[in-house]
Amino acid sequence: MVRSMTGFGRGEHSRDGKEFTVEIKTVNHRYFDIFIKMPRQINFLEDRVRELVSKAISRGKIDVFITYTDYGSDSKHVTIDEQLAKAYITALEELRDKFSLADDITVSLVSKYPEVLKVEQDEEDEDQLWEILKTALENAVVSLVGMREAEGEAMKRALLERADVIEDMVGSIALRAPEVPKEYKARLSDRISELLEHQPVDETRIAMEAALFADKCSIDEELVRLRSHLGQLRQILDMDQPIGRKLDFLVQEMNREINTIGSKANDLEITRFVVDVKSEIEKIREQVQNIE
Repeated sequence: MVRSMTGFGRGEHSRDGKEFTVEIKTVNHRYFDIFIKMPRQINFLEDRVRELVSKAISRGKIDVFITYTDYGSDSKHVTIDEQLAKAYITALEELRDKFSLADDITVSLVSKYPEVLKVEQDEEDEDQLWEILKTALENAVVSLVGMREAEGEAMKRALLERADVIEDMVGSIALRAPEVPKEYKARLSDRISELLEHQPVDETRIAMEAALFADKCSIDEELVRLRSHLGQLRQILDMDQPIGRKLDFLVQEMNREINTIGSKANDLEITRFVVDVKSEIEKIREQVQNIE
């Protein structure tokens, strides 16, 4: 199954007055790179989130955004630090007496000092919260994977079409290749006849030169390997696993073969085909960069 590395998924789940919303965005990246943004009060669940996402996605830059709302009974309460409040009041009284200030020490004044009043959050049940978050997260992952697979299928069709185009051009190169040494031999014979005018031409020597040229510009092996790579491309696209790295390597090998063909061909017509093939391979490479 071909999967794009670009996608978005959203999931929600609530139970017992506790609600989670999860959004996941992914883009292409060489490795698995995940960023998780979640409320501080549930940071203890981050490792579980990371583990679940990593089982579903093997590659890409992943941003996970989690929001949490507790609609149930108020789990927050306020406590008074009596010792600290007493210390503040004593200090204020000394300040008043020393400088003969007006006596306006009030509850409102004392409560504004740091740490006199503390808002505390009751401990959350980790397993209970995880079960709710897990469902929301799984819903988001399913949505994300569905989008990545749909885009991946479109990319697969496009890649297969480009492979067919390259196959046709490789066929044209294969048909043209045997003609190149024949034409070279004919040109060489004509040129020598021109230079020697009425003197006899050594056909054996011409045949040897033509054979050396044919060996030097032979691209049979490169054509066989390039066709083999196209077959591998089609096979890899049918694999039910992450294939992006395999395709990336294969595209490099295809480029290597077509570059060698271009450097050895010594023929304008083949060179034109080589330019077109390289253009198609580059388009494949660009698409492969976004495949998981």
